[in-house]
Amino acid sequence: MVTVHHLNNSRSQRVLWLLEELGVPYRVKRYERDAATMLAPTALKAVHPLGKSPVIDDDGTVVAESGAIVEYLVGRYGNGRLAPAPGTPERLRYTYWLHYAEGSLMPLLVMKLLFGRVLRAPMPFFARPVARRIVAGLEGGYVGPNLARHLDYVESELAAHPWFAGAEFSAADIQMSFPLEAAAARAGGAPRPKTRAFLECIHAMPSYLRALEAGGPYALLS
Repeated sequence: MVTVHHLNNSRSQRVLWLLEELGVPYRVKRYERDAATMLAPTALKAVHPLGKSPVIDDDGTVVAESGAIVEYLVGRYGNGRLAPAPGTPERLRYTYWLHYAEGSLMPLLVMKLLFGRVLRAPMPFFARPVARRIVAGLEGGYVGPNLARHLDYVESELAAHPWFAGAEFSAADIQMSFPLEAAAARAGGAPRPKTRAFLECIHAMPSYLRALEAGGPYALLS
């Protein structure tokens, strides 16, 4: 049986969703972030040396990294589901979005999140104006414009195709769910109508709702 080492409010939520879509039996081992640092607990290092989530253990086969987990689970348990046929244009789109989610979009969202934490962190009063200027410069000159460009790009793709790989729902949509939820919750990504419609659609899917029950509270939806 697949064991999902599940960290609250993290990428591992979409692993639960993928398992629900595939109909694969699994169990959840929950971990909670440190309330002050928001980092994963050190207990996860016993599962994988980097101590991060998601990580799965499939009867002794340990797989980390969201994209690798998605490819492993779809390849092992998909039986042709949730991935377009090899050699098709849809398969190329599928592969692109599977890697775009973490390779291009998430780094910008992580930077935006960290800049916000810098401004909220304790510091001497005389340092705060300096920190604000640095963060404002980085956000206004790099993160903000690039993030807007990426979210506009995603919006245009969803305007041209109902799902990220094309006409059919696939694991690429599951992989893209987390950065788009993060953007909607933290970066003003929800007002784009096609992106908002995509999120509303997946949030109503029975498999998604079952995964929420299995994983527990998920703050990215707020």
